[in-house]
Amino acid sequence: MSQDDVPESLRAAADADRPRGILTPSDRDFLLGRKTDYTDHSKKQKRNRIRRRVRNAVLDFSILFEYMEERDRNTVFDPDDDERDAYTQGITDMLAFLHLGTMGYHTPFKDMLSEGVGKAEQRLAGSNYRMVNVEFNVDPVGQIDVDEVVAKLENEEFAQLTDEELRAFVRLLTMSDEFSPEASREEIKDRVDEYTERVTESEATRDRKLEELTN
Repeated sequence: MSQDDVPESLRAAADADRPRGILTPSDRDFLLGRKTDYTDHSKKQKRNRIRRRVRNAVLDFSILFEYMEERDRNTVFDPDDDERDAYTQGITDMLAFLHLGTMGYHTPFKDMLSEGVGKAEQRLAGSNYRMVNVEFNVDPVGQIDVDEVVAKLENEEFAQLTDEELRAFVRLLTMSDEFSPEASREEIKDRVDEYTERVTESEATRDRKLEELTN
């Protein structure tokens, strides 16, 4: 696989000149199929080395959480502007990798996620009295009543639209032969200033009314 064959979302991650992380440049070439002159035995060895490195990386996070200085952690999560999208994608895919990899694990992912967020909140508060409720549910998006969704849109009842309806409707929209992402992008961009102006006006009106009510 050449750099041109890599999906756009993976271009930065697959950059051949990127320094090693959990994966060495050789590991990346192997997984991306950029290097194929491996024997069956060397492929097995390569997979074993990658598995060991990933397992040890997971254990390293216990040390990073407890002992990495805050300024260093903040620097890690402050990428340059031109790297931000790729970095966000990396964080998203890391969570996807953990969720997929821990299916069937003896401790459910949602329990580990809840405990992890709780530990982070206690670190922020500097106290183990800081307790939070973390909710995590995976609910599949089912069928929707298209006529009902369209009626809500026609009546501008946007607050009545559920997240499930929105996700399903957008997916159905992209499946339509008449839908053009590029044309939609330009049309939406043309209306962003108008939308922003109306939002600003609504905020100003709300603040004015609130001031009248409280004086």
